[in-house]
Amino acid sequence: MIQRIQTLYLLAVAAMMTTAIFTPLANFMAGVEEFKLFAFALKSAETSHSTIYMGIVIALAAIVPLVTIFLYKNRLLQIRLCAVEIVLLLGSMIFMAIYYYLSNRMFSDLEFHAQSLCITTIFPLVSLILTYMASRAIFKDEMLVRSLDRIR
Repeated sequence: MIQRIQTLYLLAVAAMMTTAIFTPLANFMAGVEEFKLFAFALKSAETSHSTIYMGIVIALAAIVPLVTIFLYKNRLLQIRLCAVEIVLLLGSMIFMAIYYYLSNRMFSDLEFHAQSLCITTIFPLVSLILTYMASRAIFKDEMLVRSLDRIR
């Protein structure tokens, strides 16, 4: 199970998306108050605005690769779950862009306004590439098993 390269790809995806849940995605300065965009909330010292939908999609994107790893006996289901993971990662990228835009718009009318993206925002894109590579490796394993069945 761990010996296969697709397992390492999927573990990296799960690790990156779990990191994206717990670390800030963006920072905003509005006057003297600092806001941080997390997966489940836009937080400052006093206030918190919910971003629960983005958090749910990112959490699912962190869980699906772990489930996929343990279904190593059913390679076709693994390929389907990789496709589901790709859709979840695209959704998480879209949610991140939407919430970043809305947060930026909320603070843009203030006098002093600064924003910065964190490295965590590129994790879904890297995870998308790794999931695609895992899907290809699973497909190659399936083709190898089918070719060996034909020889017998």
